[in-house]
Amino acid sequence: MTSPEEYMLPCLNKAFLGFECMGCGLQRSVVLLFKGEFSAAFHMYPAIYTLIPLFGFVFFNAIKPIKNSHKIIITLAILNVIVIFGSYIIKIST
Repeated sequence: MTSPEEYMLPCLNKAFLGFECMGCGLQRSVVLLFKGEFSAAFHMYPAIYTLIPLFGFVFFNAIKPIKNSHKIIITLAILNVIVIFGSYIIKIST
């Protein structure tokens, strides 16, 4: 049986420039999440837990539109940007 890791896309930024991008770890984090390893998923890519509500709300809003949903989407997107930048800065500084 093959593992999901065999089908993951490589990070081109890391391959060509030698350092990780802000999205490095997202695929592995999703796999860990599906395996039920929630703590490991967070340590791999902390923004996984802020991306889930964002994508969930965008999907739900596409099915059943909510009044003023753009404010919620913008708030969740800003939160995601803060978490992604913050975790990336911590990752590259350690």
